[in-house]
Amino acid sequence: MSVISVGQAVVLGAVEGVTEFLPVSSTGHLKIVEGLMGIPVDDDAVVGFSAVIQVGAIAAVLVYFFKDIVRIVSAWGRGLRDREERYHHDYKFAWWVICATIPIVAVGLAAKPLIEGPLASLWVVAGSLIVGSGVMWAADQMGRHKRGEDDTSFKDAMLVGSSQILALLFPGFSRSGATMSTALILDLDRVAATRLSFFLGIPALTGAGLYELKDALGTGAGAAPLAVGTVVSFVVAYASIAWLLKFVAKHSFNAFVIYRIVVGVLLFGLLGAGVLHG
Repeated sequence: MSVISVGQAVVLGAVEGVTEFLPVSSTGHLKIVEGLMGIPVDDDAVVGFSAVIQVGAIAAVLVYFFKDIVRIVSAWGRGLRDREERYHHDYKFAWWVICATIPIVAVGLAAKPLIEGPLASLWVVAGSLIVGSGVMWAADQMGRHKRGEDDTSFKDAMLVGSSQILALLFPGFSRSGATMSTALILDLDRVAATRLSFFLGIPALTGAGLYELKDALGTGAGAAPLAVGTVVSFVVAYASIAWLLKFVAKHSFNAFVIYRIVVGVLLFGLLGAGVLHG
């Protein structure tokens, strides 16, 4: 019997799809919703389920940015064969994404017991939501928003990619929030920061989902809930990506900052009242 029902998978897939690329922490929201539905957040099958349905959201990125990805991968392939092609920005950008993924993979493997143990606490999620809000607000104020996507460098990619570790260690901080905040501090504009966050998330989140797949299936998550949750995540994430790119083109991140603080305070209240258990 699956530890997660098909109905619960639909809800969790929708939550994942909405929150994966918004800077509000998909992991934090999944843990909150799982807690409200009485699902054990520290169960191996639940942890694996959460990682696998992320693949649905990543698939949405692959479809949404298909032309960009084909252009970048093609440039990378040409550069491997032809030295002259290696001066092309897309060729270099492909290598930057690969290199920028290494830090989070290394930390993820080394700290897996900690990440799936003490740091999976809802208390950590609540604190990270609030602290991450402060970082995001400060980054949006500090950033001069003067650099576009074509102005990114290897240093930018490595710093932004490495910032994903914050969300890995402190669920609630938000991978998108950490990467976007770092990009803003580096003076990228909001659209460039958001797109860079998307591209850097593709290998990291896809790898995490595939790595957890065996454990998720082998510990009681169930094939049907996994399939349903992943499909729902894909559909909702695609709509979320389209909305976010339009939103950040004209608005600051203040709405997300306020929302995160409200959710963090409410979560502390629910934990303190015993409604949820951390």
